[in-house]
Amino acid sequence: MFKWVMAALLLTAFSAYADVIHQERSLYRNILVEENGDLRCLKFDEKTRSSSQSCMYKSKPQKLVFNYTKLTFASLLMIDNPQNVLIIGLGGGSLSNVIHELYPAANIENVEIDPAVIKVARDYFDFKETDKVTSKVQDGRIFIKRAALKQQQYDWIILDAFNGDYIPEHLLTKEFFEEVKSVLSPNGIVAANTFSSSKLYEHESATYHAVFGDFINVITEKNSNRIILAGFDNMPTEQSIAERVKKLRPLLSPYDVDIKAISKGMKSTKNNQDWPSDTKILTDQYSPANLLNF
Repeated sequence: MFKWVMAALLLTAFSAYADVIHQERSLYRNILVEENGDLRCLKFDEKTRSSSQSCMYKSKPQKLVFNYTKLTFASLLMIDNPQNVLIIGLGGGSLSNVIHELYPAANIENVEIDPAVIKVARDYFDFKETDKVTSKVQDGRIFIKRAALKQQQYDWIILDAFNGDYIPEHLLTKEFFEEVKSVLSPNGIVAANTFSSSKLYEHESATYHAVFGDFINVITEKNSNRIILAGFDNMPTEQSIAERVKKLRPLLSPYDVDIKAISKGMKSTKNNQDWPSDTKILTDQYSPANLLNF
């Protein structure tokens, strides 16, 4: 908990003293790269410079900065040795880099709509691409539609098209989640970085539940995001999670991921549904994400 508080304070103070080392206007957004001492951060809007999309410690690029990226690794308490990984939304590429180091034989496909973000990730955030790790410039939904037509399947699908206060509406609908489900392999897992508050929370939860059934919220007290884990058939037992924690702990600790603490933040919706049963589901015809997100 102390580490998370300190990280939050560090990022809050960051912009006041940071130097802008790169700035450009892409087709989709303003992109800034700021640097303050050992910390380098990617940001998408001059007006909201307190909100970072990705950060890295220059002296220790392996170490994860953001809590939500750490929470994403709760996925590994549900699956073993993922071989095909799909990440929608690149940011600085930190998730891809860590997964590649953990599973060097895995195929990792990164999909990012903005080519400028991919270039910045390469130039400033040590984003690694190999014959196993690729990046593609494409809208995430179009990519998944085409993957479904090719009958491709992924063991681990990470939805991270989230800029801190907004997720594109077409990536929040029942139809989209059904498309995601169609490319999820048996025993695979979907991990979505998303909201832990706002009016959108209830609609989003109801929509995930309509497609995937019971899911898991991974939330910590000091974090403004939640990770949704969906697509699994059965909730693992406490004994199974404890065994996985023991196995993963030494592997994840170099990245500053406390998997034991994260496991305690996992809560199934099976007996903890926290949205009204008549909550309206988000669809391609009804997805007012901008209106609900406050």
